Amino acid sequence: MLRIAVQAKGRLFEETMELMTEAGIKLSNAKRTLLIPSRNFPIEVLFLRDDDIPQAVASGVADVGIVGENEFVEKEQDAQIVKRLGFSKCRISLAIPKEADYQGIKWFDGKKIATSYPVILQNFLNENKIKSEIHVISGSVEVAPGIGLSDAIFDIVSSGSTLVSNHLKEVEVVMQSEAVLIGHSALSDEKKEILDELMFRFDSVQKAEGKKYILLNAPNENLAEIISILPGMKSPTIISLAEEGWSSVHSVIDDKNFWSIINKIKKLGAEGILVVPIEKMIL
Repeated sequence: MLRIAVQAKGRLFEETMELMTEAGIKLSNAKRTLLIPSRNFPIEVLFLRDDDIPQAVASGVADVGIVGENEFVEKEQDAQIVKRLGFSKCRISLAIPKEADYQGIKWFDGKKIATSYPVILQNFLNENKIKSEIHVISGSVEVAPGIGLSDAIFDIVSSGSTLVSNHLKEVEVVMQSEAVLIGHSALSDEKKEILDELMFRFDSVQKAEGKKYILLNAPNENLAEIISILPGMKSPTIISLAEEGWSSVHSVIDDKNFWSIINKIKKLGAEGILVVPIEKMIL
């Protein structure tokens, strides 16, 4: 049995649960408690505060954990990043009052900075030879300049709307962050095998994101050109139709390129185009 620590609430919790559901992992009951085993996969899910997950994994209370990279770096615990998961993306940035005249990083010399991430901030200041006073607070960091508690803040930024509503502007991005799967440094062979299967399932779900399966009928005289436009996983699948001079073409395309590809192949005579969403991709 592999124990995985997961954030108990918030966006990271929701996206983690969605990934597990897509990976076919069913939890034993609908009502969330501290520790829930899966009904169909040899894992149990331990729900914790996000900032407790790195220590839980490092100490062996949990075998692996899904946590924001910013929390993992901040806590400096003895665990390792097993896989980057690509969701819950954000950045950790320095922000100052909107009206301040910012000419560069030396602006922070001698200033007071409010943050919930003093380790990451101090390392950044040391690297840039900046001497600032760090004021550690938890929650509502963005209000600190407005009430005279600090000159600037160092905090998570997603859309930036919170900064705008508090009359702040982002001036330095210090770190990009996303959800990561972290692991204990000494897992047993049995737990490594379960972890490998878990990562295989996660990979299959994530590789299908933003992909569409496309089927179409194409005139043979333009087949080579149509095939050159459709990427496919290796190459498109071609099947001869009963009607002479036509073939059925099957391929996988990125959603972001969908309309430009469709327009190109339509001009080459493609018709009967069907587009199907993909849930999993096994390569």
